[in-house]
Amino acid sequence: MDRPYPSLRPQSLMLTFLGNYVLRREIAVFSGSFIEVFGRLGVGEHAIRSTLTRMARHGMLARHRRGRRMHFGLTARSERILLDGEARVLRRGAVNAHWDGGWTVLSFSMPESWQRQRHDLRSRLVWAGFGPLGNGTWIAPSRVDVTQVISPGGADLGLAGRVKVFHGTAEEPTDVSAMIRDAFDLEGLAAGYRSFLERWDRPEPVPGAPDDLVRFLWLMTQWLGLVRVDPGLPVQHLPPGWPALRAQEVLHELRGRYEDSARAIADEIIEYVPVACPATAGAGRDAAADH
Repeated sequence: MDRPYPSLRPQSLMLTFLGNYVLRREIAVFSGSFIEVFGRLGVGEHAIRSTLTRMARHGMLARHRRGRRMHFGLTARSERILLDGEARVLRRGAVNAHWDGGWTVLSFSMPESWQRQRHDLRSRLVWAGFGPLGNGTWIAPSRVDVTQVISPGGADLGLAGRVKVFHGTAEEPTDVSAMIRDAFDLEGLAAGYRSFLERWDRPEPVPGAPDDLVRFLWLMTQWLGLVRVDPGLPVQHLPPGWPALRAQEVLHELRGRYEDSARAIADEIIEYVPVACPATAGAGRDAAADH
């Protein structure tokens, strides 16, 4: 490969770092520690300071000054985003091998002039694992609590009376495999997993990485980017040789290889102060808007 390391957004790397080394610890990390960690990842000081400032401005980080030092901790909003990412990696994964045959079907109708509301709703539906069948009808291969998708944004979008939700199974003569091909970008999903395998399914992944902390953050950030857009389609209705199967095996193998060493390195680098845990409730845009 031409690039010795993955090309990943600093904010995406930051979320991986926060999810693994700050979430649930009730701490705020010294800005200099971020600079040291991300310098190992090839992210310059200016870029990381800009990322910290931008995330604080958008309510995803809270500033905590101690003397002349600035520290950054989680907010309720960033905590929700990180918990969602954790659930997608640890509990749901990328392979739906135990599908119960159920679908959530959602239909909506709104005036053509509601372009913003339509765009926002579609973004939230994709984030929640839905794919479009056409004519305002979307499907997801599991039971989805749609109130969590459109709320608190539902009130903002003015969707009262405009969304209908059903849950059930597909009946004959429905061709489920064809329906999935129509509603979801299978080639795009497969290409993402193949790219992951090209990078990581080799004897020595990213040989230019200086240590296991860098390897772990690159690995988990690239994986999160995949599972955040993967709707968890039933594997029995996917094309033969679906690359997510091997990709998930590689992820678990490498995570086990890097995780403990990466945490030990992070513990040596991170300087922090204790802070109050952010409230988990509160308003704000949903996690889909941040990715």
